[in-house]
Amino acid sequence: MIQNLNLPTYEHQIIRKNDKLWIFDVIRKKYVLLTPEEWVRQQIICWLVEEYDYPKSLMQIEKEHYYHHKAKRTDIVIYDRVGNPFMLVECKSMNVTLSQAVCEQAFLYNQTLQAPYILLTNGLCFVLMRFSESGFVFLEKIPEFA
Repeated sequence: MIQNLNLPTYEHQIIRKNDKLWIFDVIRKKYVLLTPEEWVRQQIICWLVEEYDYPKSLMQIEKEHYYHHKAKRTDIVIYDRVGNPFMLVECKSMNVTLSQAVCEQAFLYNQTLQAPYILLTNGLCFVLMRFSESGFVFLEKIPEFA
């Protein structure tokens, strides 16, 4: 379950309860079941906070929103300092390829959020895009949080 990712290593609070591992989510401030996708999500949160100074207080996990009257949940939404979506982060398990379908899922979620940045990751690979009126461009590095 806990696998090395293409990220720095961070310390996490992990407990065993009823023969299952649970990890403390520093954003939701509670223990959540440690699935492969959750492992990636928690590592990405630490990476953005520790390496890029993204504020935890402006992150929301599994934000519910609606698209064509259907409830959707985004893995991580990071807001700017005035409360607008800044970045949508879609996390996948390490064994999930960042395919066209994953991109389309993130684009669909971003229809309602309108975040200028989308980060897709399985912890091993990363795809970062910036949106503008003319479409999107792939980026090489994480944007600064202003």
